[in-house]
Amino acid sequence: MTSQFTPVAPGKLATIVTHLEMAERPRSRPLKPVPLRLKRWPTPATEKYRLLYRRVGEPWLWFSRLAMTDDALTAIIHDPAVEIFAVLDPQGIEVGLLELDFREAGACEIAFFGLIPQLTGQGFGGWMMAQALSLAWRAGVERVWVHTCTLDDPRAPGFYVAQGFVPIAREIEMLDDPRLTGLIPREAAPHVPLIEP
Repeated sequence: MTSQFTPVAPGKLATIVTHLEMAERPRSRPLKPVPLRLKRWPTPATEKYRLLYRRVGEPWLWFSRLAMTDDALTAIIHDPAVEIFAVLDPQGIEVGLLELDFREAGACEIAFFGLIPQLTGQGFGGWMMAQALSLAWRAGVERVWVHTCTLDDPRAPGFYVAQGFVPIAREIEMLDDPRLTGLIPREAAPHVPLIEP
């Protein structure tokens, strides 16, 4: 058995992306009550959307929506086939993001799914995924899918599989490190070493 290494240039990141899908609605499971709730954002302002996107995703180097122009972002988040929800804590503070994309006929992509780091590992993800799947599986939907990558929380793939998703594909993505382009603070994601060009 041989292995092959591909060099990654300084200033770049390489991540393995795993795509997972569900081909039928899962059976509902009993859930413990949680002190959180979902609130639909029909047409969020780009600044408000990006603020929550940063709060949830910056520790994992989420940056795709930060790199878009306001017009490009608005075209997605105001599209009637894209549904955005904030997860609210008991004080009404946004602590999580759920984005469902129905733009592909017969499918729903869970485009963004996450809670602020202070709430991970407390069992809230199961509740949030139950809400996501309840909203995703609707008339005409035959497939729900999601992707994760090695920059995300390392528990993410196992979590998705435990929720009923099946891994179907894997690919390598090479990208500019967003900490070097100014999209994300340099101190973000210390678990991913920053290598200067």
